[in-house]
Amino acid sequence: MMPDSDAILVVDKLITSFETDRGLLRAVDQVSFTVSEGKTLGIVGESGCGKSVTAMSIVRLLPQPAGKILGGHVFFKGRDLVRAGDEEIRRTRGGEIGVIFQEPMSALNPVHRIGRQVSEAIRLHKKVSKKDAWDAAIEMLKMVRIPAPEKRAMDYPHQLSGGMRQRIVIAMALACRPSLVIADEPTTALDVTVQAQILDLMARLQDEMKMSTILITHDLGVIAGSCDEVVVMYAGRVVERAPVAELFGHPLHAYTRGLLASIPTLETPSKSVLNTIPGMVASLAEHTHGCRFCQRMGRLKPGTRERPRFREVSPGHWVETCPQCYQQ
Repeated sequence: MMPDSDAILVVDKLITSFETDRGLLRAVDQVSFTVSEGKTLGIVGESGCGKSVTAMSIVRLLPQPAGKILGGHVFFKGRDLVRAGDEEIRRTRGGEIGVIFQEPMSALNPVHRIGRQVSEAIRLHKKVSKKDAWDAAIEMLKMVRIPAPEKRAMDYPHQLSGGMRQRIVIAMALACRPSLVIADEPTTALDVTVQAQILDLMARLQDEMKMSTILITHDLGVIAGSCDEVVVMYAGRVVERAPVAELFGHPLHAYTRGLLASIPTLETPSKSVLNTIPGMVASLAEHTHGCRFCQRMGRLKPGTRERPRFREVSPGHWVETCPQCYQQ
C-alpha cells in the first residue's frame, strides 16, 4: 500500500509486539487506517484493545527493549516512520507530530517549572534563544487560555489543577505548530465540565492551526461530537472503520453495536441497569487467530476460526466480515 496523496498519515498493516516471559506477544495485529489533512480520526475501544500501543507505535515511543514493530508501514507526509532513523524520528516527534498524553502528572516533570518545560519543547526543535523560547512559551500558555500566563509559567505542576495541567500538556504538544496531533485520552480523570472545555479548546486550536488529529478515547459521546471518521478496535485489530455519521447510523459489527448499546440516552429510565458486553477482552497470550469477538462471546465455530476478511462494504465503510458478527 503506497501513501495516499490526500492523507497526511497512512498506517498500513502495522504489527507491534512485546517480548515477554511467554514469548513475543502481538498487541497490534495488522492495523490500517488513514488520517486526512485537517480532519479528526477517532480511535475507540475498551482498555486492552491496542489503541494507545498503536498511537505510540506511530511515533516510536514503545517501551524499550520489549516493544517491537514487526511489520507494516507508517507513512507520514510520504515518509515511512517505521524505517526512519533515530534522528529523523526525534525531529518528527514533537516537531511535526505532537503527542498529548493521557495523564498530565506523568507527562510533566514535577521538579521543573511550567514555563521551562514548554520552552524546552520549543528549543529542542527550533533554533531560538532562551528568551525567544520563553516568550513563545508564554504565547502558547495564552493560546490554551491559561490565566496570568507569566505567573503560571513560574509554577510547578503540583500547583495547578487537573484541567490546568492538561492545558499545559496541550501547549507543549502544540508548541512547534505540528501538522498532526495524537491525543491519547486527553480528558481522562477530568470532570464533565472541564472535559467539555478541553475538547472545545482542542477543536478551536485545530481549526486555527490547520492540524490533523488522532483522538483516542473510551467515550463514544466524545467521538460523536469531535471526529470526522472512527476506527473501532478490538483485541489489537480494527473491526470497523467509517465516517462518524455512518458508523453511528449504521453500525455493522457486533462489537460496535455493543458499544453503542451501552450508552445511556435521555430516554433511559432512572436507575435502570445499563447494557453491557458480556465477558472481557482476552489477554495477549490468549488471542485466537480467528474472530476475537466470537472468542469473547464463546461462539468459536468452524466458520469463525480463520481471521475474518476486512473489506469495504460501502464507500468509506470497512468492517471485519465475520459470519457471526457482521450484520448488514
